[in-house]
Amino acid sequence: MTGTVVADSGRASGGAAAPRTVYAARVDERRRTAAELARQESLFGNARVVLFLAAVAVAVLSFGLKWLSAWWLAPLLVAFVAVVLRYDRVARALYRTRRAEAFYRLGLARLEESWPGRGQQGLRFLDEHHPYAADLDLFGRGSLFELLCTARTRTGEDTLAAWLLRPADAAEVLARQEAVAELRPQLDLREDLALLGDDVPAGVDFEGLAGWGAAEPQLRPQPALRLLLLAAGLYAVITCVGWLASDWGTLPFLVGLLLDAALAGSLYRRVHAVIKAVEKRGRDLALLANVLARLERTEFDAPRLRRLRASLDDPSDPATPSQRIASLGNLIDLLESRRNQLFAPVAYLLLWGTQMAFSLEKWRARSGKLIASWVHAVGQFEALCALASYAYEHPDDPFPEVVDGPACYDGEGLGHPLLPAERCVRNDLRLVDGLRVLVVSGSNMSGKSTYLRTVGVNAVLALAGAPVRARRLRLTPLAVGATLRIQDSLQEGRSRFFAEVLRVRQVVELSRGPLPLLFLLDELFAGTNSHDRRLGAEAVVRGLVEAGALGLVTTHDLSLTQIAERLEPRAANVHFADHFENGEMRFDYRLQSGVVQHSNALALMRAVGLEV
Repeated sequence: MTGTVVADSGRASGGAAAPRTVYAARVDERRRTAAELARQESLFGNARVVLFLAAVAVAVLSFGLKWLSAWWLAPLLVAFVAVVLRYDRVARALYRTRRAEAFYRLGLARLEESWPGRGQQGLRFLDEHHPYAADLDLFGRGSLFELLCTARTRTGEDTLAAWLLRPADAAEVLARQEAVAELRPQLDLREDLALLGDDVPAGVDFEGLAGWGAAEPQLRPQPALRLLLLAAGLYAVITCVGWLASDWGTLPFLVGLLLDAALAGSLYRRVHAVIKAVEKRGRDLALLANVLARLERTEFDAPRLRRLRASLDDPSDPATPSQRIASLGNLIDLLESRRNQLFAPVAYLLLWGTQMAFSLEKWRARSGKLIASWVHAVGQFEALCALASYAYEHPDDPFPEVVDGPACYDGEGLGHPLLPAERCVRNDLRLVDGLRVLVVSGSNMSGKSTYLRTVGVNAVLALAGAPVRARRLRLTPLAVGATLRIQDSLQEGRSRFFAEVLRVRQVVELSRGPLPLLFLLDELFAGTNSHDRRLGAEAVVRGLVEAGALGLVTTHDLSLTQIAERLEPRAANVHFADHFENGEMRFDYRLQSGVVQHSNALALMRAVGLEV
C-alpha cells in the first residue's frame, strides 16, 4: 500500500496566515481581553467590598440603633449576591483567557526555538535499553517528545510516546496522516482541548479511572436493602422532627438512630471503599467529560477520526459518554453535599453516604467498563492533535510516502527537526536500487553523528504519522536500531565497549524481526584496537546487509572505509569535509561522495592550546 497526504498546512481557522502571525495575533487579542477582564475583576471586587460594608452599616442602623427599617438590607443583599456571581464569572473568564494566552505563547516559543524546558519531557518513557530512544533524543529536555506533546492527560502522553517508540505499518501511517491533515487547521479545537478542565493539572491519569470502572462493584444491587435504607432514613428524620417540634418524646428518635447506626455499621467497610475510590476521581472525571463532549460535537471526514467518534456511541443507550460521566459527576456532587454544615445532620439521619454509595455502584455496574474505551479514544485523539499542532507549526514539512515492498529509505533535503531552521544543514539519503549501506567518514565535529540522528528522527516521525523535516521522503516501515549514545554503567559493571557490544547484538537481533532494519552505527567498536575493530565491524555490517537491513556506519578510522569497497555495489563511501581558515576550524556539514582525505584531530588539539 502506498499513501501520501497533501493539505494546506498553513491554513488556520479560516485563514492562510503563517503560524507565527496567527499565534502573535491571538496572543495580542488574549492579552487585551485579559486586561479588560482584570479591570472588571477589580471593579466588581471593589463593588463587592463596598456592598458588604454598606450592608453591615445598614444592619447596625437597623438592628442596633433602630434608625432604619431592616427592609433596606434586601436590595443590598440582592446586589451583593449579583456582584459576587458576576465577579466569579469574570474571574473564571480571566483565568481561562490567561491560560489561552499561555497556550499561544508556548506555540510561539516552539516557533522561535525557545521551547526546551517548557513542555512535557516524557522522562518516564526513557528506557536505556530501548534500541533508539536515548540515541535519537526522543525524551528529556529539548527532546522530540517535548517538541510534539500538547496532551493534557497521561493517556495522551502514553499514546504519543508509544507511536514514537514503535513504528506503524503503512496502512496505519496513512490513516494517521489523513487524520492529522484534517486536524491541522483546527486551531480553535486545539485551544479548547488545552483549556478544558481549568482546575485540573496536565498529566491527569485516566488509566486509574479506567481501572476503577472495570473493577468488580463493592455493593451489589439489592432493591430490598435500598428500600430498607430509605425507610430507616425517613423514619429517623420524621421522629427527629416529632421530637423537636412536638411531644413525641425521645424514644422513637433513639430507635431511629439505633436503626441507622446498625445499617450503616453493617455496610461501613464496603461503603467506605466505594466513597474513597470515587472521591479521588472527581476532577479526572470532569476533564474526561469535557474532552469527550468536545469530541462528540465535532464532525470529521478522516476515517480514523470518524472511527474514534463512532467508538463513543453505544446503540443500547442514547446517552452520550459525556452525559453519562456528567450523571456520575452529579452523583459525586450529591455525595459531597453531606459535608455541608447545614445539611450534614440531615444527611446522617438519611444515611446519605450509604445511599449515594449504592447509586455510584449502580452507575459503575452499568457504564464502568466503557471508561477504558473512552479513555483510549481520548488518548488517540490527543496524540493526533499533538501531531496536528506540529504539522500546523511546520507548514513546509511534508508528509512522507510510506510504502510496502522492499526496504528503502529515499529522502531529499533531510534536516533535523530539533535544530533551529537557520542552523539546519540539509542532506540527502538514497538507500534504494540495491544500495544498502553508506559508510560515512569524516573528522571530529564534522556532522557524522548529527546526520545519523537526522535520518533516524525523520524515520520515527514518518512512522508515527507526522510530517518530516525534508523536501521529500519515501520509505518502507522499518525497525530502527542505533548506537549513538552508548554509556558505561558503574551499577551494572559494564564498560562502554561491552555496553556497545550488547547494543550491537540487540541491533542484529532486530534485523531478524518482522520489519526490515534501519541501523545507525556511530563509530562502531571504537573502544578496541584497529585490527579487531575492522574485522568486527565488517562482519556485523555484512551480516546486517545479508539479513535485508539498510543503514549508515560512521567512522573517523579510514581503515573501516574498506567495508564499502568489499560490499560494493550494496555499499558506498561518503564523507563530511572540513578546513582551517584563519586559525579556526570550518565545517560546511555537506555530505560528499568518497572517503574523507584528512583528519583534523591534531589541528583541533592545537587549536585549543595543546602542544602536540
